[in-house]
Amino acid sequence: MTVSENHPLEDAGKEALRVIHAAEAKGVQLRLLGGLAIKLRCERSDDRTLSRNYADIDLVGYSKQRRNIVRLFPEIGYSPRDVFNKLQADRLIFQDLEHRRRIDVFLDHMKMCHKLDFKGRLHLHPVTIPLADLLMTKLQVVETTEREIKDTITLLIDHPVGEIDDGDVINGRYIAQACANDWGIFKTFTTNMEKLRQFLPTYLPTKEDSDKVRERLDKLRQMIDEAPKSSRWKLRAMVGEKKTWYELPEADRSIVESRFGTGQNSSSQA
Repeated sequence: MTVSENHPLEDAGKEALRVIHAAEAKGVQLRLLGGLAIKLRCERSDDRTLSRNYADIDLVGYSKQRRNIVRLFPEIGYSPRDVFNKLQADRLIFQDLEHRRRIDVFLDHMKMCHKLDFKGRLHLHPVTIPLADLLMTKLQVVETTEREIKDTITLLIDHPVGEIDDGDVINGRYIAQACANDWGIFKTFTTNMEKLRQFLPTYLPTKEDSDKVRERLDKLRQMIDEAPKSSRWKLRAMVGEKKTWYELPEADRSIVESRFGTGQNSSSQA
């Protein structure tokens, strides 16, 4: 193995690609999510009003390849968070000590404010999770920050909403089905979609751009509303906001966000 193969790169985007290609060479499927994935998929991510910094790298893999993933990262220059990794069934953390950067690997699904399932989805793009899944990871955040706002707008200004996973099209049908299966996801997604509208003039320089995103939000909302809801969904909807429909990902903060023993906090939602 050459130096370039086992030594992490300073640039986070290039490093993410290096890791994914190294995994592929070992027969391991890893796909990028988070802000870096959006940057790679969206030309408008470099716009002055939409660009942002990228700290850590978030990946998704399959739990059936957990052992191979655990073996892979030390081989390409990462130190495992051994205690955390032994305690967690669906998440692994590895550290690039030189660049003070962390890689989170979610296995099969991501559990933050809501649980999003990626099983059977990783083959749809060679580098990132599909665009629909990327959008869902942003819409599921209850306590939305500027980071999620920028990333969501970037996805929607660069990609149309359609009905299948087709290259650069956001599969609105897939998102609508997720909302139809879970009232909590429906509530959070639609609330965030409505909130997003008020920020469009701030982050998009022209009315044409704002109108394009509004049209895509309208189309996605229509697809969500028209998707048939189950009896379970309807019963939960009757309870509504009287019962909390989300979780705040705070429980593992002391373990996950104490980076390199410095006590500095850094959100794991990239």
